[in-house]
Amino acid sequence: MAVGDATIKRIFILICIIGLFGIATLALAAATLGTLHKRFDSIISKTTTTNRPNLKSTLAETIRIEDLMGHLRQLQRIADESNGTRAINTRGFNQTVDYIEKYLNEHVTGLKVMRETFQVRNFDIASDPILLSSINETIKNYTYSKILARSDFTYVTYSTSANFPDYVRVINIPNFGCLASEWENAAGFVALVKAGGKCTYAEKGILARNNSVRAILFYNNGETSANLAPIIARLRHTNELPALYLSYAAGQTLANATFLTSVTVKISIELQDLGTFPVDNICADTIEGSNTETIVVGSHSDSVPAGPGINDNGSGTAANLVLATNLARLYQTTSYTKYKYRVRFCWWGAEEIGLAGSSYHVQKAKNAITPGERLSDYLINLNFDMAGSPNFIFGIYDANTAPSETPVQALPGSRKVTELYRDWLIGQNLPWDYRDFNGRSDYGPFLEACVVAGGVATGSDAIKTAVQREKYRNSVGDNNAGFAGAILDPCYHLPCDTIANIHKFGYENLIQAAAFGLEHLGQHSNLSQWLYPTGRCYI
Repeated sequence: MAVGDATIKRIFILICIIGLFGIATLALAAATLGTLHKRFDSIISKTTTTNRPNLKSTLAETIRIEDLMGHLRQLQRIADESNGTRAINTRGFNQTVDYIEKYLNEHVTGLKVMRETFQVRNFDIASDPILLSSINETIKNYTYSKILARSDFTYVTYSTSANFPDYVRVINIPNFGCLASEWENAAGFVALVKAGGKCTYAEKGILARNNSVRAILFYNNGETSANLAPIIARLRHTNELPALYLSYAAGQTLANATFLTSVTVKISIELQDLGTFPVDNICADTIEGSNTETIVVGSHSDSVPAGPGINDNGSGTAANLVLATNLARLYQTTSYTKYKYRVRFCWWGAEEIGLAGSSYHVQKAKNAITPGERLSDYLINLNFDMAGSPNFIFGIYDANTAPSETPVQALPGSRKVTELYRDWLIGQNLPWDYRDFNGRSDYGPFLEACVVAGGVATGSDAIKTAVQREKYRNSVGDNNAGFAGAILDPCYHLPCDTIANIHKFGYENLIQAAAFGLEHLGQHSNLSQWLYPTGRCYI
Protein backbone atom coordinates (compact mmCIF):
# COMPACT_ATOMS: atom_id res chain seq x y z
CA MET A 1 0.00 0.00 0.00
CA ALA A 2 2.84 2.41 0.76
CA VAL A 3 4.39 1.62 -2.62
CA GLY A 4 1.09 2.36 -4.27
CA ASP A 5 0.80 5.68 -2.46
CA ALA A 6 4.32 6.59 -3.53
CA THR A 7 3.51 5.73 -7.14
CA ILE A 8 0.33 7.78 -7.07
CA LYS A 9 2.25 10.66 -5.55
CA ARG A 10 4.91 10.52 -8.29
CA ILE A 11 2.23 10.43 -10.99
CA PHE A 12 0.48 13.40 -9.37
CA ILE A 13 3.75 15.37 -9.28
CA LEU A 14 4.47 14.48 -12.92
CA ILE A 15 0.99 15.62 -13.97
CA CYS A 16 1.52 18.89 -12.12
CA ILE A 17 4.88 19.42 -13.82
CA ILE A 18 3.40 18.71 -17.25
CA GLY A 19 0.50 21.03 -16.49
CA LEU A 20 2.81 23.80 -15.36
CA PHE A 21 4.96 23.30 -18.47
CA GLY A 22 1.90 23.49 -20.68
CA ILE A 23 0.70 26.65 -18.93
CA ALA A 24 4.16 28.18 -19.30
CA THR A 25 4.27 27.25 -22.98
CA LEU A 26 0.85 28.76 -23.61
CA ALA A 27 1.82 31.84 -21.66
CA LEU A 28 5.00 32.21 -23.67
CA ALA A 29 3.12 31.77 -26.94
CA ALA A 30 0.50 34.28 -25.80
CA ALA A 31 3.19 36.69 -24.72
CA THR A 32 4.97 36.32 -28.05
CA LEU A 33 1.76 36.83 -29.99
CA GLY A 34 0.88 39.72 -27.71
CA THR A 35 4.27 41.29 -28.35
CA LEU A 36 3.76 40.95 -32.10
CA HIS A 37 0.30 42.47 -31.87
CA LYS A 38 1.63 45.32 -29.72
CA ARG A 39 4.41 45.89 -32.22
CA PHE A 40 1.95 46.04 -35.10
CA ASP A 41 -0.61 48.12 -33.14
CA SER A 42 2.24 50.46 -32.25
CA ILE A 43 3.19 50.75 -35.90
CA ILE A 44 -0.40 51.60 -36.81
CA SER A 45 -0.62 54.29 -34.13
CA LYS A 46 2.67 55.83 -35.24
CA THR A 47 1.41 56.48 -38.74
CA THR A 48 -0.24 59.65 -37.47
CA THR A 49 2.88 61.06 -35.81
CA THR A 50 5.27 63.51 -37.42
CA ASN A 51 8.55 62.77 -35.63
CA ARG A 52 9.64 60.08 -38.13
CA PRO A 53 9.86 59.63 -41.90
CA ASN A 54 6.38 59.00 -43.27
CA LEU A 55 6.44 55.86 -45.39
CA LYS A 56 2.76 56.45 -46.30
CA SER A 57 2.01 52.80 -45.60
CA THR A 58 1.38 50.79 -42.46
CA LEU A 59 2.64 47.64 -44.15
CA ALA A 60 5.84 49.42 -45.21
CA GLU A 61 6.39 50.45 -41.59
CA THR A 62 6.53 46.78 -40.58
CA ILE A 63 9.48 45.98 -42.87
CA ARG A 64 12.66 45.45 -40.85
CA ILE A 65 16.03 44.44 -42.27
CA GLU A 66 16.60 41.98 -39.41
CA ASP A 67 13.50 40.01 -40.48
CA LEU A 68 14.68 39.88 -44.07
CA MET A 69 18.21 38.86 -43.11
CA GLY A 70 16.91 36.16 -40.79
CA HIS A 71 15.39 34.33 -43.75
CA LEU A 72 18.51 34.90 -45.85
CA ARG A 73 20.64 33.28 -43.17
CA GLN A 74 18.44 30.20 -43.39
CA LEU A 75 18.76 30.11 -47.18
CA GLN A 76 22.53 30.45 -46.86
CA ARG A 77 22.57 27.55 -44.39
CA ILE A 78 20.56 25.43 -46.81
CA ALA A 79 22.98 26.21 -49.64
CA ASP A 80 26.02 25.52 -47.44
CA GLU A 81 24.63 22.08 -46.65
CA SER A 82 23.83 21.41 -50.32
CA ASN A 83 27.11 21.84 -52.21
CA GLY A 84 26.67 25.60 -52.36
CA THR A 85 23.55 25.73 -54.52
CA ARG A 86 19.77 25.93 -54.38
CA ALA A 87 19.18 25.10 -58.04
CA ILE A 88 16.27 22.90 -59.11
CA ASN A 89 16.75 19.13 -58.88
CA THR A 90 19.09 19.56 -55.91
CA ARG A 91 18.71 19.08 -52.18
CA GLY A 92 19.20 22.83 -51.79
CA PHE A 93 16.14 23.72 -53.84
CA ASN A 94 13.95 21.07 -52.24
CA GLN A 95 14.93 22.25 -48.77
CA THR A 96 14.25 25.86 -49.78
CA VAL A 97 10.70 24.97 -50.77
CA ASP A 98 10.24 22.93 -47.58
CA TYR A 99 11.51 25.87 -45.51
CA ILE A 100 9.03 28.28 -47.11
CA GLU A 101 6.10 25.91 -46.64
CA LYS A 102 7.03 24.96 -43.07
CA TYR A 103 7.62 28.56 -42.00
CA LEU A 104 4.24 29.70 -43.32
CA ASN A 105 2.40 26.79 -41.74
CA GLU A 106 4.09 27.04 -38.34
CA HIS A 107 4.59 30.78 -37.88
CA VAL A 108 1.82 32.53 -39.82
CA THR A 109 -1.92 32.30 -39.26
CA GLY A 110 -4.57 33.54 -41.64
CA LEU A 111 -2.97 32.12 -44.80
CA LYS A 112 -3.94 29.05 -46.81
CA VAL A 113 -0.71 27.40 -48.01
CA MET A 114 -0.60 25.24 -51.16
CA ARG A 115 2.11 23.29 -53.00
CA GLU A 116 1.92 23.03 -56.79
CA THR A 117 4.10 20.41 -58.50
CA PHE A 118 5.11 20.27 -62.15
CA GLN A 119 7.60 18.21 -64.11
CA VAL A 120 10.80 19.37 -65.83
CA ARG A 121 12.60 17.21 -68.36
CA ASN A 122 16.03 15.93 -67.41
CA PHE A 123 18.77 14.90 -69.82
CA ASP A 124 22.49 14.81 -70.40
CA ILE A 125 24.76 14.47 -73.40
CA ALA A 126 25.17 10.80 -74.37
CA SER A 127 28.53 11.36 -76.07
CA ASP A 128 30.91 14.19 -76.83
CA PRO A 129 29.29 16.65 -79.26
CA ILE A 130 31.00 17.28 -82.60
CA LEU A 131 31.59 20.57 -84.37
CA LEU A 132 33.27 20.77 -87.79
CA SER A 133 33.77 23.87 -89.92
CA SER A 134 34.62 24.31 -93.57
CA ILE A 135 36.36 27.54 -94.58
CA ASN A 136 37.66 27.71 -98.18
CA GLU A 137 37.33 23.92 -98.29
CA THR A 138 39.57 23.55 -95.24
CA ILE A 139 37.94 21.31 -92.64
CA LYS A 140 38.56 21.94 -88.94
CA ASN A 141 37.48 19.59 -86.15
CA TYR A 142 36.99 21.59 -82.93
CA THR A 143 38.01 20.20 -79.55
CA TYR A 144 35.38 19.36 -76.93
CA SER A 145 36.36 18.90 -73.28
CA LYS A 146 34.51 19.09 -70.00
CA ILE A 147 37.51 21.12 -68.81
CA LEU A 148 36.40 24.38 -70.41
CA ALA A 149 39.86 25.96 -70.48
CA ARG A 150 40.96 23.15 -72.83
CA SER A 151 37.82 23.20 -74.97
CA ASP A 152 36.94 25.03 -78.19
CA PHE A 153 33.27 24.68 -77.41
CA THR A 154 30.68 23.20 -75.07
CA TYR A 155 27.01 22.43 -75.40
CA VAL A 156 24.34 24.80 -74.11
CA THR A 157 21.95 23.53 -71.45
CA TYR A 158 18.53 22.79 -72.97
CA SER A 159 20.02 22.48 -76.43
CA THR A 160 18.17 19.94 -78.53
CA SER A 161 19.94 17.05 -80.21
CA ALA A 162 21.32 17.48 -83.73
CA ASN A 163 22.84 15.37 -86.49
CA PHE A 164 23.52 17.44 -89.60
CA PRO A 165 24.00 15.15 -92.63
CA ASP A 166 25.53 18.04 -94.59
CA TYR A 167 27.37 21.26 -93.90
CA VAL A 168 25.11 24.27 -93.25
CA ARG A 169 26.08 27.86 -93.96
CA VAL A 170 26.88 30.17 -91.02
CA ILE A 171 25.51 33.71 -90.79
CA ASN A 172 27.04 36.25 -88.44
CA ILE A 173 24.27 37.98 -86.47
CA PRO A 174 25.07 41.71 -86.17
CA ASN A 175 25.71 43.37 -82.82
CA PHE A 176 24.51 41.12 -79.98
CA GLY A 177 21.41 39.65 -81.57
CA CYS A 178 19.05 41.34 -79.13
CA LEU A 179 16.78 42.93 -81.75
CA ALA A 180 14.37 41.12 -84.03
CA SER A 181 15.67 43.13 -86.97
CA GLU A 182 19.13 41.60 -86.52
CA TRP A 183 17.72 38.14 -87.30
CA GLU A 184 15.71 38.99 -90.41
CA ASN A 185 17.97 37.17 -92.90
CA ALA A 186 18.91 34.19 -90.71
CA ALA A 187 16.28 31.65 -91.81
CA GLY A 188 17.81 28.30 -92.72
CA PHE A 189 21.31 29.24 -91.48
CA VAL A 190 23.38 28.44 -88.40
CA ALA A 191 23.51 31.69 -86.43
CA LEU A 192 26.82 32.88 -84.96
CA VAL A 193 25.94 35.18 -82.05
CA LYS A 194 28.19 37.21 -79.78
CA ALA A 195 27.56 36.95 -76.03
CA GLY A 196 26.41 40.04 -74.16
CA GLY A 197 24.10 42.93 -74.92
CA LYS A 198 20.88 43.80 -73.17
CA CYS A 199 19.27 40.41 -73.55
CA THR A 200 19.77 36.87 -72.29
CA TYR A 201 20.81 33.73 -74.13
CA ALA A 202 17.23 32.57 -73.74
CA GLU A 203 15.90 35.67 -75.46
CA LYS A 204 18.36 35.22 -78.31
CA GLY A 205 17.21 31.62 -78.56
CA ILE A 206 13.59 32.75 -78.91
CA LEU A 207 14.53 35.21 -81.66
CA ALA A 208 16.46 32.45 -83.43
CA ARG A 209 13.48 30.11 -83.26
CA ASN A 210 11.09 32.80 -84.46
CA ASN A 211 13.31 33.35 -87.50
CA SER A 212 13.68 29.65 -88.43
CA VAL A 213 17.38 29.33 -87.62
CA ARG A 214 18.86 25.81 -87.92
CA ALA A 215 21.19 26.07 -84.89
CA ILE A 216 22.92 28.64 -82.66
CA LEU A 217 26.64 29.13 -82.02
CA PHE A 218 27.24 31.55 -79.17
CA TYR A 219 30.76 32.84 -78.65
CA ASN A 220 32.58 34.86 -76.02
CA ASN A 221 33.44 38.48 -76.66
CA GLY A 222 37.02 38.40 -75.35
CA GLU A 223 36.71 41.69 -73.50
CA THR A 224 38.46 40.22 -70.44
CA SER A 225 40.63 37.20 -69.82
CA ALA A 226 37.58 35.55 -68.28
CA ASN A 227 35.83 35.80 -71.66
CA LEU A 228 38.23 33.57 -73.60
CA ALA A 229 37.05 30.06 -72.77
CA PRO A 230 33.54 28.82 -73.53
CA ILE A 231 31.14 29.03 -70.61
CA ILE A 232 28.13 27.10 -69.37
CA ALA A 233 25.02 28.88 -70.62
CA ARG A 234 21.40 27.86 -70.81
CA LEU A 235 18.35 28.43 -72.95
CA ARG A 236 14.76 28.08 -71.84
CA HIS A 237 13.59 24.57 -71.08
CA THR A 238 11.15 24.96 -74.00
CA ASN A 239 13.96 25.64 -76.47
CA GLU A 240 13.63 23.87 -79.85
CA LEU A 241 17.08 24.44 -81.37
CA PRO A 242 20.54 22.85 -81.10
CA ALA A 243 23.03 25.23 -79.52
CA LEU A 244 26.76 25.27 -78.74
CA TYR A 245 28.96 27.81 -76.97
CA LEU A 246 32.36 28.61 -78.57
CA SER A 247 35.54 30.00 -77.12
CA TYR A 248 36.55 33.51 -78.12
CA ALA A 249 39.21 32.20 -80.51
CA ALA A 250 36.89 29.74 -82.25
CA GLY A 251 34.03 32.22 -82.46
CA GLN A 252 36.19 35.08 -83.69
CA THR A 253 37.76 32.86 -86.36
CA LEU A 254 34.36 31.99 -87.75
CA ALA A 255 33.12 35.57 -87.45
CA ASN A 256 36.13 36.97 -89.34
CA ALA A 257 35.81 34.33 -92.04
CA THR A 258 32.14 35.10 -92.69
CA PHE A 259 33.13 38.59 -93.86
CA LEU A 260 35.44 37.13 -96.52
CA THR A 261 33.96 33.87 -97.69
CA SER A 262 31.25 31.29 -97.17
CA VAL A 263 31.58 29.41 -93.87
CA THR A 264 29.72 26.17 -93.19
CA VAL A 265 29.51 23.89 -90.17
CA LYS A 266 28.43 20.39 -89.32
CA ILE A 267 27.02 19.67 -85.85
CA SER A 268 26.28 16.49 -83.93
CA ILE A 269 24.72 16.54 -80.45
CA GLU A 270 23.45 13.30 -78.96
CA LEU A 271 21.33 13.53 -75.81
CA GLN A 272 20.13 10.86 -73.43
CA ASP A 273 16.66 11.25 -71.97
CA LEU A 274 16.72 10.94 -68.19
CA GLY A 275 12.98 11.39 -67.80
CA THR A 276 11.58 14.20 -65.67
CA PHE A 277 11.94 15.48 -62.15
CA PRO A 278 9.44 17.35 -59.97
CA VAL A 279 9.67 21.06 -59.16
CA ASP A 280 7.38 22.84 -56.72
CA ASN A 281 5.73 26.23 -56.56
CA ILE A 282 4.42 27.38 -53.19
CA CYS A 283 1.46 29.75 -52.93
CA ALA A 284 -0.23 31.19 -49.84
CA ASP A 285 -3.59 32.97 -49.96
CA THR A 286 -5.07 35.44 -47.53
CA ILE A 287 -8.34 34.04 -46.22
CA GLU A 288 -9.83 37.52 -46.42
CA GLY A 289 -10.72 39.18 -49.71
CA SER A 290 -12.54 38.18 -52.88
CA ASN A 291 -10.88 35.23 -54.59
CA THR A 292 -12.20 36.42 -57.95
CA GLU A 293 -10.18 39.64 -57.57
CA THR A 294 -6.69 38.56 -56.68
CA ILE A 295 -3.39 40.39 -56.32
CA VAL A 296 -0.55 37.93 -57.06
CA VAL A 297 2.78 38.71 -55.36
CA GLY A 298 5.57 36.56 -56.76
CA SER A 299 9.28 35.81 -56.47
CA HIS A 300 11.32 32.83 -57.62
CA SER A 301 12.86 30.47 -55.10
CA ASP A 302 15.61 28.75 -57.14
CA SER A 303 19.23 29.72 -57.70
CA VAL A 304 21.49 28.88 -60.62
CA PRO A 305 23.67 25.77 -60.19
CA ALA A 306 26.80 27.90 -59.82
CA GLY A 307 25.97 29.42 -56.44
CA PRO A 308 23.68 29.83 -53.44
CA GLY A 309 21.68 32.65 -55.05
CA ILE A 310 21.20 34.75 -51.92
CA ASN A 311 20.55 37.91 -53.90
CA ASP A 312 19.19 36.08 -56.96
CA ASN A 313 16.70 35.34 -55.69
CA GLY A 314 16.96 34.65 -52.00
CA SER A 315 16.33 38.35 -51.51
CA GLY A 316 12.97 38.14 -53.27
CA THR A 317 12.12 34.87 -51.54
CA ALA A 318 12.75 36.42 -48.11
CA ALA A 319 10.94 39.62 -49.04
CA ASN A 320 7.86 37.66 -50.06
CA LEU A 321 7.95 35.74 -46.77
CA VAL A 322 8.15 38.96 -44.75
CA LEU A 323 5.38 40.62 -46.77
CA ALA A 324 3.09 37.61 -46.33
CA THR A 325 3.89 37.29 -42.63
CA ASN A 326 3.44 40.96 -41.83
CA LEU A 327 0.22 41.37 -43.79
CA ALA A 328 -1.26 38.30 -42.07
CA ARG A 329 -0.29 39.70 -38.67
CA LEU A 330 -1.70 43.14 -39.48
CA TYR A 331 -4.96 41.42 -40.36
CA GLN A 332 -5.06 40.11 -36.78
CA THR A 333 -4.94 43.62 -35.32
CA THR A 334 -8.06 45.65 -34.81
CA SER A 335 -6.96 48.86 -36.53
CA TYR A 336 -5.76 47.65 -39.93
CA THR A 337 -8.19 47.81 -42.84
CA LYS A 338 -8.38 44.45 -44.56
CA TYR A 339 -8.26 44.42 -48.35
CA LYS A 340 -11.38 43.65 -50.38
CA TYR A 341 -9.08 41.63 -52.68
CA ARG A 342 -7.45 38.30 -51.99
CA VAL A 343 -3.65 38.40 -51.96
CA ARG A 344 -1.86 35.32 -53.30
CA PHE A 345 1.83 35.14 -52.39
CA CYS A 346 3.76 32.73 -54.63
CA TRP A 347 7.29 31.38 -54.74
CA TRP A 348 7.99 30.16 -58.26
CA GLY A 349 10.30 27.24 -59.01
CA ALA A 350 12.61 26.90 -62.03
CA GLU A 351 12.73 30.57 -63.02
CA GLU A 352 16.37 30.17 -63.92
CA ILE A 353 15.61 27.72 -66.74
CA GLY A 354 13.10 30.01 -68.39
CA LEU A 355 10.29 31.06 -66.05
CA ALA A 356 9.05 27.47 -65.88
CA GLY A 357 7.15 27.70 -62.58
CA SER A 358 5.28 30.91 -63.33
CA SER A 359 4.59 29.76 -66.91
CA TYR A 360 3.11 26.51 -65.59
CA HIS A 361 0.93 28.41 -63.12
CA VAL A 362 -0.37 30.84 -65.76
CA GLN A 363 -1.12 28.02 -68.21
CA LYS A 364 -2.94 26.12 -65.47
CA ALA A 365 -4.97 29.27 -64.68
CA LYS A 366 -5.90 29.63 -68.36
CA ASN A 367 -7.43 26.16 -68.30
CA ALA A 368 -9.07 26.44 -64.87
CA ILE A 369 -12.83 26.71 -64.40
CA THR A 370 -12.94 26.93 -60.58
CA PRO A 371 -13.56 30.49 -59.29
CA GLY A 372 -10.41 31.80 -57.67
CA GLU A 373 -8.12 29.71 -59.86
CA ARG A 374 -8.95 31.16 -63.26
CA LEU A 375 -6.78 33.64 -65.12
CA SER A 376 -9.72 36.05 -65.11
CA ASP A 377 -9.54 36.09 -61.29
CA TYR A 378 -6.07 37.71 -61.37
CA LEU A 379 -5.98 41.49 -61.37
CA ILE A 380 -2.23 42.09 -61.16
CA ASN A 381 1.13 40.40 -60.64
CA LEU A 382 3.78 42.15 -58.55
CA ASN A 383 7.23 40.62 -59.04
CA PHE A 384 10.29 40.93 -56.80
CA ASP A 385 13.49 39.43 -58.22
CA MET A 386 16.90 40.55 -56.91
CA ALA A 387 16.26 43.08 -54.17
CA GLY A 388 19.63 43.35 -52.38
CA SER A 389 22.25 44.02 -55.07
CA PRO A 390 25.47 45.44 -53.56
CA ASN A 391 25.93 48.12 -56.26
CA PHE A 392 22.19 48.74 -56.20
CA ILE A 393 19.80 51.03 -57.93
CA PHE A 394 16.19 51.52 -56.90
CA GLY A 395 14.88 50.08 -60.15
CA ILE A 396 11.27 50.28 -61.32
CA TYR A 397 9.96 48.15 -64.16
CA ASP A 398 9.11 50.64 -66.89
CA ALA A 399 5.86 49.61 -68.54
CA ASN A 400 6.66 51.83 -71.51
CA THR A 401 9.34 49.30 -72.50
CA ALA A 402 6.99 46.29 -72.44
CA PRO A 403 7.42 43.80 -75.31
CA SER A 404 5.61 44.79 -78.48
CA GLU A 405 3.41 41.69 -78.32
CA THR A 406 1.99 42.69 -74.89
CA PRO A 407 -1.84 42.89 -75.06
CA VAL A 408 -2.85 46.54 -75.06
CA GLN A 409 -5.37 46.05 -72.24
CA ALA A 410 -2.53 45.25 -69.82
CA LEU A 411 -0.54 48.40 -70.54
CA PRO A 412 -2.51 51.23 -68.84
CA GLY A 413 -2.50 49.50 -65.46
CA SER A 414 1.15 48.50 -65.78
CA ARG A 415 2.06 52.13 -66.48
CA LYS A 416 0.10 53.22 -63.40
CA VAL A 417 2.06 50.76 -61.26
CA THR A 418 5.32 52.15 -62.68
CA GLU A 419 4.21 55.66 -61.69
CA LEU A 420 3.05 54.44 -58.27
CA TYR A 421 6.53 53.21 -57.30
CA ARG A 422 8.24 56.20 -58.89
CA ASP A 423 6.13 58.71 -56.98
CA TRP A 424 6.72 56.89 -53.68
CA LEU A 425 10.49 56.91 -54.14
CA ILE A 426 10.39 60.59 -55.04
CA GLY A 427 8.30 61.26 -51.93
CA GLN A 428 10.91 59.45 -49.81
CA ASN A 429 13.72 61.57 -51.33
CA LEU A 430 15.25 58.39 -52.70
CA PRO A 431 16.86 58.09 -56.14
CA TRP A 432 15.26 55.84 -58.72
CA ASP A 433 15.84 54.42 -62.18
CA TYR A 434 13.71 52.71 -64.76
CA ARG A 435 14.39 49.09 -65.69
CA ASP A 436 13.50 47.39 -68.95
CA PHE A 437 10.17 45.61 -68.74
CA ASN A 438 11.36 42.91 -71.11
CA GLY A 439 9.76 39.79 -69.65
CA ARG A 440 13.01 38.34 -68.30
CA SER A 441 11.51 37.52 -64.90
CA ASP A 442 8.35 35.79 -63.66
CA TYR A 443 6.02 38.69 -64.44
CA GLY A 444 6.58 37.81 -68.13
CA PRO A 445 3.99 35.00 -68.44
CA PHE A 446 1.38 37.12 -66.61
CA LEU A 447 1.96 40.16 -68.82
CA GLU A 448 1.86 38.03 -71.95
CA ALA A 449 -1.48 36.62 -70.75
CA CYS A 450 -2.95 40.13 -70.39
CA VAL A 451 -2.53 40.49 -66.62
CA VAL A 452 -1.18 43.85 -65.45
CA ALA A 453 2.28 43.54 -63.93
CA GLY A 454 4.96 45.58 -62.21
CA GLY A 455 7.60 45.53 -59.54
CA VAL A 456 10.89 46.88 -58.24
CA ALA A 457 14.41 45.43 -58.21
CA THR A 458 17.97 46.51 -57.45
CA GLY A 459 19.54 45.16 -60.63
CA SER A 460 21.57 42.28 -62.05
CA ASP A 461 24.14 42.55 -64.85
CA ALA A 462 23.62 46.13 -65.98
CA ILE A 463 26.44 48.60 -65.33
CA LYS A 464 26.03 51.58 -63.01
CA THR A 465 26.92 54.74 -64.88
CA ALA A 466 28.86 57.70 -63.53
CA VAL A 467 25.67 59.78 -63.77
CA GLN A 468 23.78 57.24 -61.68
CA ARG A 469 26.56 57.03 -59.13
CA GLU A 470 26.56 60.81 -58.69
CA LYS A 471 22.77 60.88 -58.40
CA TYR A 472 22.85 58.25 -55.64
CA ARG A 473 25.76 59.96 -53.87
CA ASN A 474 23.82 63.21 -53.71
CA SER A 475 20.72 61.46 -52.42
CA VAL A 476 21.82 58.61 -50.12
CA GLY A 477 25.48 59.44 -49.46
CA ASP A 478 28.87 58.06 -50.43
CA ASN A 479 28.44 54.83 -48.47
CA ASN A 480 25.34 53.91 -50.45
CA ALA A 481 26.28 55.34 -53.86
CA GLY A 482 28.20 52.33 -55.13
CA PHE A 483 30.70 52.28 -57.98
CA ALA A 484 30.45 53.65 -61.49
CA GLY A 485 31.54 51.29 -64.23
CA ALA A 486 30.73 48.17 -62.17
CA ILE A 487 27.73 45.92 -62.66
CA LEU A 488 24.90 46.22 -60.17
CA ASP A 489 25.50 42.71 -58.82
CA PRO A 490 29.15 41.69 -59.36
CA CYS A 491 28.25 38.20 -58.07
CA TYR A 492 25.34 37.71 -60.45
CA HIS A 493 25.01 33.95 -61.13
CA LEU A 494 28.36 33.28 -59.44
CA PRO A 495 29.45 31.32 -56.33
CA CYS A 496 30.02 34.60 -54.47
CA ASP A 497 26.28 35.37 -54.41
CA THR A 498 26.24 34.72 -50.67
CA ILE A 499 24.74 36.57 -47.73
CA ALA A 500 27.76 38.91 -47.93
CA ASN A 501 26.40 40.02 -51.32
CA ILE A 502 23.44 41.92 -49.83
CA HIS A 503 23.32 45.71 -49.45
CA LYS A 504 21.16 46.11 -46.37
CA PHE A 505 20.26 49.76 -46.89
CA GLY A 506 19.13 49.21 -50.47
CA TYR A 507 17.35 45.97 -49.57
CA GLU A 508 15.30 47.35 -46.70
CA ASN A 509 14.23 50.46 -48.58
CA LEU A 510 13.27 48.53 -51.71
CA ILE A 511 11.06 46.10 -49.79
CA GLN A 512 9.43 49.04 -48.01
CA ALA A 513 8.61 50.30 -51.51
CA ALA A 514 7.25 46.86 -52.37
CA ALA A 515 5.09 46.89 -49.24
CA PHE A 516 3.77 50.36 -50.02
CA GLY A 517 2.76 49.26 -53.51
CA LEU A 518 0.95 46.18 -52.23
CA GLU A 519 -0.95 48.12 -49.59
CA HIS A 520 -1.91 50.93 -51.97
CA LEU A 521 -3.34 48.44 -54.44
CA GLY A 522 -4.99 46.37 -51.72
CA GLN A 523 -6.81 49.35 -50.26
CA HIS A 524 -7.97 50.72 -53.63
CA SER A 525 -11.73 51.01 -53.84
CA ASN A 526 -12.06 49.73 -57.42
CA LEU A 527 -8.79 48.15 -58.46
CA SER A 528 -10.14 46.40 -61.55
CA GLN A 529 -11.42 49.63 -63.09
CA TRP A 530 -8.22 51.48 -62.16
CA LEU A 531 -5.97 48.85 -63.72
CA TYR A 532 -8.13 48.09 -66.76
CA PRO A 533 -9.87 51.33 -67.83
CA THR A 534 -10.46 49.93 -71.33
CA GLY A 535 -11.66 46.55 -70.10
CA ARG A 536 -10.02 43.15 -69.64
CA CYS A 537 -8.99 40.50 -72.09
CA TYR A 538 -8.58 36.78 -71.57
CA ILE A 539 -6.13 34.85 -73.70
